[in-house]
Amino acid sequence: MEISSIVLPGSEVESIQIEDGDLILRFARAYIVKTISGSEERTKWWQAGDLVFEQAEVEGDLPQCPAVCAGGDVGENIYTYRDMIQIPMQGEGAAHCDLKFEGTDLRLKVRSVRVRLNMQDRPRYVEHIRPNNP
Repeated sequence: MEISSIVLPGSEVESIQIEDGDLILRFARAYIVKTISGSEERTKWWQAGDLVFEQAEVEGDLPQCPAVCAGGDVGENIYTYRDMIQIPMQGEGAAHCDLKFEGTDLRLKVRSVRVRLNMQDRPRYVEHIRPNNP
């Protein structure tokens, strides 16, 4: 079984927009780590995609883009994911995020009624991550 997740620190954000009440965080390059059950090795990939917070309430100003994410929390229902986003993500309950970005003190703080992750195109291979090379 393969498990995939976006690693937020280092992922490249192209834009953050509000459209019809939804906040859309567009990744130019979301870095993905894939793990296969029973294997010590992991692989790193990148892929474009949108993290959409429906009926979003934003606290403060939006960070300038393009930007590089420095980490933070993304949550849906009772789960909060620190410095990562599970793939797939399709929450049917309350959602939130609190993300940091390199070179600024501005944070992206959002509360919404639901969140979904829409990946585009296909993932592109970057490298193998071996146990002694985390």
